[in-house]
Amino acid sequence: MANSDFLPFAKPTIDEATIQEVTDCLRSGWLATGPRVAAFEQKLKDYLGAPHVICVTSGTAALHVSLLALGLQPGDEVITTPMTFCATLNTIVQAGGKPVLVDVDPKTFNLDLNRVADAITEKTRAILPVHFGGLPVDLGALYELAGKHNLRVIEDCAHAIGAQYKGVSLGSFGDTQIFSFHPNKNMTTGEGGAIATHNDELAAWVKKLRFHGIDRDAFDRFSKEGNQHYDIVYPGFKYNMMDIQAALGLHQIQQLDDFIQRRQFLAQNYTDILKGWPELTLPTQPNYPHRHAWHLYTPLINPAACGMDRDTFIAKMKEHNIGVGMHYEAVHLYSYYRDTYGFKRGDFPHAESISDRIVSLPLFPTMTQLDQDRVIETLLKVLRSPA
Repeated sequence: MANSDFLPFAKPTIDEATIQEVTDCLRSGWLATGPRVAAFEQKLKDYLGAPHVICVTSGTAALHVSLLALGLQPGDEVITTPMTFCATLNTIVQAGGKPVLVDVDPKTFNLDLNRVADAITEKTRAILPVHFGGLPVDLGALYELAGKHNLRVIEDCAHAIGAQYKGVSLGSFGDTQIFSFHPNKNMTTGEGGAIATHNDELAAWVKKLRFHGIDRDAFDRFSKEGNQHYDIVYPGFKYNMMDIQAALGLHQIQQLDDFIQRRQFLAQNYTDILKGWPELTLPTQPNYPHRHAWHLYTPLINPAACGMDRDTFIAKMKEHNIGVGMHYEAVHLYSYYRDTYGFKRGDFPHAESISDRIVSLPLFPTMTQLDQDRVIETLLKVLRSPA
């Protein structure tokens, strides 16, 4: 199936109504935080079923301010996973905490909750799970464990907006969830993120932290009814979302379920076609009821069966103009975390095995059947005719 165009592993879906909303925003003269951010936050509340939603500039910013709001003290520990983007650990450190890593379940790539229990100490203050690829962690078991030890939970839902656990949306229950709206995520605002929380005190602090520690929103100050006077209650950050970003989000959130439905179809098609291939270990599903958001489709390369390692596989796919992602290299193997916390290869064998072999195949809502057929055909060429 000849096609000279490069097929990326991810691509945002932007329709004409969304483009028109951005144009209208530009013409309105209100580009920074304003009425569209407020409207987008309300739509997110409605969709997620969360009492508080605060939009910020990125999922990383959402993690940072959520962790800062916990008031971590030197030596306080936050348990998380080595199979995640570096922002998860970076923000723990930036908030004054110490990341404590726990190996993952080799089937789901999510935190192994049995190991989490063993990692809890008197210094543990929070658990920060990542819903890897859009697959929900077993939240019932997690919150039971957190409640037993009086621990806060911040769920890294950067991959998982629209995912469900036992019939209800992530964000509709629990403690605090953070979301990312980067262009490769299931919905986008260009760059952007949000915090959903059921904790009133945390929500109040996050609203201040996202904009310089000012005690009121910019929209409240600069609208006709606003008051220009304000107080600084904490040395906060410039993390406020712009109306231009929210203009994208207003339409993306309305299409999110359709986006996920298409992702589910494509993911199932990959599984149906690739099952039984010895060259690949395919993603698996847990037994508890859930809706997978399918942000990523992440098989593992089996080098012994295909005669090449993961990096060679990615290079060969690119030679055929197929983009393949790598999510992720295990974070504890990066030099900062090795040198600062003494992590080493062998500490988390499941994460390391996954990290060495994982790839992300192309998966996005506008991906056509011809696109997916092209990926499958190329996989056949690369994995079964490697020479």
